[in-house]
Amino acid sequence: MDSLIVDVHTHIYPPSYLALLSSRTDPPLLYHPKATGDNPKPSPRLIILPSDAPSANPHADPSTLGRPLTEDYSSLTHILQFMDQHCIHTSVLSLANPWLDFLTPDLAPSWARTVNEELESISFKNPGRVYFFGTLPLSAPISEIVESINFLTSLPHCRGIILGTSGLGSGLDDPTLNPVWAALEQRSILIFIHPHYGLPTDVFGPRRNESGHVMPLSLGFPMETTIAMVRMFLVGIFDEYPGLRVLLAHAGGAVGALGDRVQSCVEHERGYYSRTNAERIKGPKRSLKEVLKKNVWFDAISYGATGLRMAVELVGKERVMWGSDHPFFPPVGGSEDEEEEEWASVRTNVAAVQEAFGKDEQGMRGVLGSNAVELLGLDTARTVDAGFKN
Repeated sequence: MDSLIVDVHTHIYPPSYLALLSSRTDPPLLYHPKATGDNPKPSPRLIILPSDAPSANPHADPSTLGRPLTEDYSSLTHILQFMDQHCIHTSVLSLANPWLDFLTPDLAPSWARTVNEELESISFKNPGRVYFFGTLPLSAPISEIVESINFLTSLPHCRGIILGTSGLGSGLDDPTLNPVWAALEQRSILIFIHPHYGLPTDVFGPRRNESGHVMPLSLGFPMETTIAMVRMFLVGIFDEYPGLRVLLAHAGGAVGALGDRVQSCVEHERGYYSRTNAERIKGPKRSLKEVLKKNVWFDAISYGATGLRMAVELVGKERVMWGSDHPFFPPVGGSEDEEEEEWASVRTNVAAVQEAFGKDEQGMRGVLGSNAVELLGLDTARTVDAGFKN
């Protein structure tokens, strides 16, 4: 079976953003190692986590810190090659973390406009193949953030926004964000919630560095997403703004595994109940399952059928959409021509969909592409007629 493939979780650091990172001395930054006799043309190093910064690793070789900045991170030519190689018809690009969270309030609005206009230009030049999620100047005054939302609605290829879990700095349950939620709800803009900050490094123990990024990425990122979603739920944001539409990264983090436990704790929280009778007078009005079914979509980045089945059970098969998480999780060396090498991370996530749905071809087609086409209003008629084969 040939399937339309739409990638709703794929990132880019456009040239303007890389120039911004190159001008910085604190994370996030683009570090340019000095040339040596053994390595006359060292690759720039993308350092987005404070734990990877040269200042945090004074005895490490700076040319090994962070990630090597390959063309996959910023070159549209390479992104399109990746798409062709893996039979991806359409990609919805988003600025990769940490977005613009680190900018001062006076700089954030202009940089948001620059990045969003750049992504609109990229999409315009590749009709049907590329769309994007916009980014917001979250360190700016609320009025500037709302104005940025208004501007995004004027860009024909924008299909939502990407949002980190810190919000304005105090998390997504910060009441100061209410005008932002109101603006996003009023305009029916999809909110792609994506992690970056993880968990405090101490929770991973004194030997955490021995496993590199394994624990921060596999445990920290999903838990960060889960905590952000639960915080929004507990303070009643989805009750106050019932029209909000949220896409959770990485198959919803651990929401599937912990959702019932969260709900049980809500129902047993004494502080939510009247002291004179058994009536619950505080806490969220709807159950977490109700919120998930009405307000939330998941991407399908689970790396296995078990997690994907859980996601489908929580929100429904029509509310799960495939993603690659490109350019992260590339092949781990060994290929003489990395551009021609299939990415195991992509193959694994496609196989997870195939295994989870078995003979349910309609469900499989939905997750791989048609769900995103319908939700995001994508015009895929101009894309290459290709697809994965079962």
